[in-house]
Amino acid sequence: MALLRKINHNAQTDNNSGFGTNANSYGGRFVNKNGTPNIEKRGMHLLRRISWHHTMIDMPNWKFMTILFTFYIVINFVFAIAYYAIGIEHLDGIEQSQSVLTQFGQAYFFSAQTFTTVGYGHISPTGFLASALSSAEALIGLLSFAIATGLFFGRFSKPTAFLKFSHHALISPYGESKALMIRLVPFKNTNFTDAKAKVTLGMSLEENGLKTNKFYNLELELDRINALSLSWTLVHPITENSPLYNFTEEDFKKTHGEILVFITTFDDMFSNTVAARTSYTFEEVIYGAKFETMYNRSKDNSKTILHLDKLNSYNSVNL
Repeated sequence: MALLRKINHNAQTDNNSGFGTNANSYGGRFVNKNGTPNIEKRGMHLLRRISWHHTMIDMPNWKFMTILFTFYIVINFVFAIAYYAIGIEHLDGIEQSQSVLTQFGQAYFFSAQTFTTVGYGHISPTGFLASALSSAEALIGLLSFAIATGLFFGRFSKPTAFLKFSHHALISPYGESKALMIRLVPFKNTNFTDAKAKVTLGMSLEENGLKTNKFYNLELELDRINALSLSWTLVHPITENSPLYNFTEEDFKKTHGEILVFITTFDDMFSNTVAARTSYTFEEVIYGAKFETMYNRSKDNSKTILHLDKLNSYNSVNL
């Protein structure tokens, strides 16, 4: 209780977190390791609460390509069935003496040629229904490829913060005391400037026999830098004004808490501000450790070598 009173007295609480104060109202962590909110929305129809454009932009490449190819195969199959239902005799160029499977296959490839507006000319529609169907398919094909092109452009041009965070947060020596440390690094050939960091702590504490959520803004030694070219270690000094003051290794094991990290920076490549976020539960905080240096001089002293594989490297130390 003494620890709780000190936390409430010294730390600045964020009462407008949006997560509420009842610790039983949420499950798991607030933010996933990849930065996405750990939230499932319900209470509204699927078509209204999901933006299919955002879904297609954000999904993995393999899934995106699978959906495109599946759509292309299925829609041509549907049109091939429609052509076959109208009558193969209305597709000039398909021999009537061929087998049903061969005729359907030629109808399918005629559909593909019409859908892509390639039109080799080997087969052509005759009659009103077949001509009307091929005209409609050509229009749908043009619109579909326009949408697909827009999605491709959106995926490639989407501003992305190519930043990686360390797997763990550390409680490390800091002067005569200790500090919470989190490391991040740019991992692609991008130029980041004007980088800003904000760290928020959420904890489930017991008050009057009830578990409540408490949120605190953690002050950083340096919360803004002009250029982010090498690794950046976010340092929160654990002073008397910190909600983590007097926290022991055992307290981290017993307390349910999460550290939310938010980074914004300007990317010269996209000429836009990009953002990255992640979180660390108290189970992902290592007490008594220090990050290893990620960079060193080249042999000829002409460059600084940044070792990306050392992002998560640390040494155990005594506190």
